[in-house]
Amino acid sequence: MPELPEVEALSAFLSERLTGRVIARVQPVAISALKTYDPPVTALEGRTVGPVTRHGKFLDIEVGGLHLVVHLARAGWLRWKDGLPAEPPRPSPRNPLALRVRLEGEAGDGFDLTEAGTKKGLAVYVVKDPAEVPGVARLGPDPLDPGFTFDDFAALMRGDRRRLKGVLRDQGVLAGVGNAYSDEVLHAARMSPYKLAAGLTEEETARLYEALRSTLRDAVERSRGLAAGELKAEKKLGLRVHGRTGRPCPVCGDTVREVSFADSSLQYCPTCQTGGKPLADRRLSRLLK
Repeated sequence: MPELPEVEALSAFLSERLTGRVIARVQPVAISALKTYDPPVTALEGRTVGPVTRHGKFLDIEVGGLHLVVHLARAGWLRWKDGLPAEPPRPSPRNPLALRVRLEGEAGDGFDLTEAGTKKGLAVYVVKDPAEVPGVARLGPDPLDPGFTFDDFAALMRGDRRRLKGVLRDQGVLAGVGNAYSDEVLHAARMSPYKLAAGLTEEETARLYEALRSTLRDAVERSRGLAAGELKAEKKLGLRVHGRTGRPCPVCGDTVREVSFADSSLQYCPTCQTGGKPLADRRLSRLLK
């Protein structure tokens, strides 16, 4: 799933290619991806693109007073095309294309929004204000906002009786952190994903705050200037524990372990994070009975 660093890089990538351009056609292919109908997506046609920004994991393209807001969900992606096909796209069960945006000009350039797999979560909104999108309206503070202080972070952790893994992923608490970077932040902070947020000492809170900011900042820097098609590979290369089950931890050499859930999993290093003790994996335990 694209998270804060990848969406930040996508917004910069699109800013260079879209700002000042006029949208010629917007062609929805997967109607299920459209979450708003008034204004229609065709209202974007003939309008000039303004700033491209980010709200958590949401991409926001301002178009002549309207906003095309996109959430790429688990398997969605944006693919830039220097020359889009002339023929209109056709819906097909095998076609991952969800929406096509064509710009004015002889080049016929623009971008496709695609989504792989059968579980569809890609969401496209056309609104007058991004706050009209429910997911944007409920977002917590952005961890990389210069105004997001240690005291702000400490207030969020204080009194929250949930495990750190869940707290970091909650978009109503922090905007933009997902499954991958929550694993990375906790590894950098040397903390168990099962540790309760409310149980953090002041020193631990400071360590987690610094790990959160530095991990995301480093990921953004690694992605800066990359084309959209290069971002997924860069993300994988930069991960130290997430998606690396069974491989050695790059810090201590211990084997990275995994805990599986119904629709996701987390990865961690026992030596770095849990005092050498493996975490209980109830799903795996049931399979072994």
